[in-house]
Amino acid sequence: MARYIGPVCRLCRREGEKLYLKGDKCASKSCTFNKRGYAPGQHGSAKKKMSEYGLQLREKQKAKRIYGVLETQFRNYFKKADKMPGITGENLLIMLEKRLDNVVYRLGFARSRAEARQVVRHNHIKVNGKKVNIPSYIVKTGDVIEVKREDEPIQRFKDIVEVTSSRIVPEWLNSDYANYKGTVLSEPQRSQIDSPVNETLIVELYSK
Repeated sequence: MARYIGPVCRLCRREGEKLYLKGDKCASKSCTFNKRGYAPGQHGSAKKKMSEYGLQLREKQKAKRIYGVLETQFRNYFKKADKMPGITGENLLIMLEKRLDNVVYRLGFARSRAEARQVVRHNHIKVNGKKVNIPSYIVKTGDVIEVKREDEPIQRFKDIVEVTSSRIVPEWLNSDYANYKGTVLSEPQRSQIDSPVNETLIVELYSK
């Protein structure tokens, strides 16, 4: 399965804002973005006027990088969102939020979405009592997501929860840290998604 394996701080610098791709580490003083908050490259610090297309492209790239999705998969999400009833942009973000790796991150069982993806791929997560190792698996209302503890020392997740327990869990999820499990209470609403993405620009880009 394809994934980005380059330096993630470079991605935040390219988008001109912190995307928290390293989770809570991005809030530390040692974050690269704090030292070099301009775009990477020889001319990254130069001021550039952004065209309408450029703004739309940057918004799409930002959404892809936040959720760890590459172009082909992201475009497929958009096609599905466009066929669904409702607002296309909101449908797109809701589908991205319902990815299993994102849900594991939102529940606080990973410090970043990249770590959540690894946790899922390494068979540490169950959905409704069954092992699921597909990060793009779409959860449904009522699903119970839990850490698989039969053959994995739970200390790893204890260390993670110590860091993430203060994180606000979205209203559409319920996290039970004591038992290392969480429940999908409802479908996420746009107002409950805090990702800094202007989905309207993405729709405009793909609609050309």
